[in-house]
Parts: sequence; structure tokens; C-alpha cells
Amino acid sequence: MKNPFSSVRIFTIEIKDELKKATWPTMTELRDSTIVVVVAAAILGLFTSISDFSLYQFVDLFTKMVS
Repeated sequence: MKNPFSSVRIFTIEIKDELKKATWPTMTELRDSTIVVVVAAAILGLFTSISDFSLYQFVDLFTKMVS
């Protein structure tokens, strides 16, 4: 019968080998990418907030006019 832990050990060894082949970003690249993501998230959040507020005001105005 095959040892179930041997496949886990082989899998772990292969993961370590693949991670050694990977190209990791430098600190400068990592910092710049993080800044881009944070700024993009802030812009998207601002756009979503403004859109939500505007749509709410429009629907509220329309429902007051109808009723």
C-alpha cells in the first residue's frame, strides 16, 4: 500500500522548487504597486459614494413628486 504522506511530501518539495523559480518584486516595485492599488480603491470608493448619493437623491425627489 502506498504511503499517503509521501505524496504530500513530494507536493511540498515541488512547491518549494517552484517558489524558488518565481521572480519576486523588489521593495520599490512592491511599494509602487501598493500605492496604485490604494489610490485606485480610494477613487472607486469615492465614485461609488457619489453615485449612490446622487441616485438616492434622484429617487427620493421622484418619489416625492409622484406621491
